[in-house]
Order: sequence, then C-alpha cells, then structure tokens
Amino acid sequence: MGESDRGSQASARKRADARRNERSLLDAAGAAFLAAGVDVPVRDIAARAGVGVGTIYRHFPTRADLIVAVYRHQVEACAEAGPTLLATSDTPYAALARWIDLFVDFLVTKHGLAEALQSDDATFEALHAYFLDRLVPVCARLLDAAATAGEVRPDVAAYELMRGVGNLCIGAGRDPRYEARRLVGLLIAGLRRYP
Repeated sequence: MGESDRGSQASARKRADARRNERSLLDAAGAAFLAAGVDVPVRDIAARAGVGVGTIYRHFPTRADLIVAVYRHQVEACAEAGPTLLATSDTPYAALARWIDLFVDFLVTKHGLAEALQSDDATFEALHAYFLDRLVPVCARLLDAAATAGEVRPDVAAYELMRGVGNLCIGAGRDPRYEARRLVGLLIAGLRRYP
C-alpha cells in the first residue's frame, strides 16, 4: 500500500469520524431542545454531547445555525425511518403509527424553530419547503402501503394527515392538561378500517 493510499484512508476515517461526531452533537442538541426548548443554554447541549462549548460554536457559530442543523438532521432521520419501519414492522399500519410517533417528536422541535426564527424569515420558509419535500412522500408511501393492505381508509392524503398531526401538536408541553400524543393516537386509530 502506497503512502497516498494510507493518507486517503486516514482522511476518509477523519471525515467519517467528523460526520459521526456532528450527528452525535445534533442528536444531543435535539434531545436538549425537546426537553427544555430551543433556548436551552449551549453549555447544557455541550454537556449532553460530551464536548466543550467551543466545539459547538466552532461547528455552529450562532444558535440559529444550530437550530437549523438540528431541524435538517431530524427531517432526514424522520425521512429515513419511514422505509425502515415499513420493512421491519409487522404491518404497514404499525409502521405508519410508529412513524407518526417519531413525527410528533420532531414537531416539538419544529414548533420551537418557528418561534426562534420567526415564521416570516426566509430561512424558515426554505426549511418548511425542505420539510414538505422530504416528509410528505414518506408519509404517502406509508399511507399507501397501509391502504393497500386494507388497514386504513384509502381517502386520506399524506399532507392532510401531517397537517392534522401538526395542528394537534401546537402548544404541546405548555399545558399539562393537554396530551397531544394521546390525541394524535386517537387520530391515527381513526384511520383504521374495520371489517
């Protein structure tokens, strides 16, 4: 093996390590946002991630940069989960229900993002389009599979379902008497087709 081959392998390992570290940091930030909102202190995120505050600022110079990165990371995780759940769940309905549960987790951070970036901000608009482009087709595939299996009504559109779930999640966590996840569960159960 030549010197350039070893250098290429070492460089590839460093890039893979950097991607893995960034994913870990984004996961920690997402968990912190879920637990305490997008205004959680950066030192708390750093502690969760097991890194110094400087490491976070080196990757994400502003809070908005971090929030946007977490948002994109979570959109991708949600998009990638759909096909995996469809392949590994007992039924397409079970895959859909589990995916919606993941989507609810994501929405808590998304609503915080909207507040943090202001809904008229061009960054937010671009992220919302990205969100729709990535997640509506995943939801549609899950709905189609469940409808084809005769498990859910065939007349529900993915965008319509996602919008309904999103609306049920608005304000989740602000009122201890309101259980958004329970209401979303009732909505998803209402999709079932019974013989």
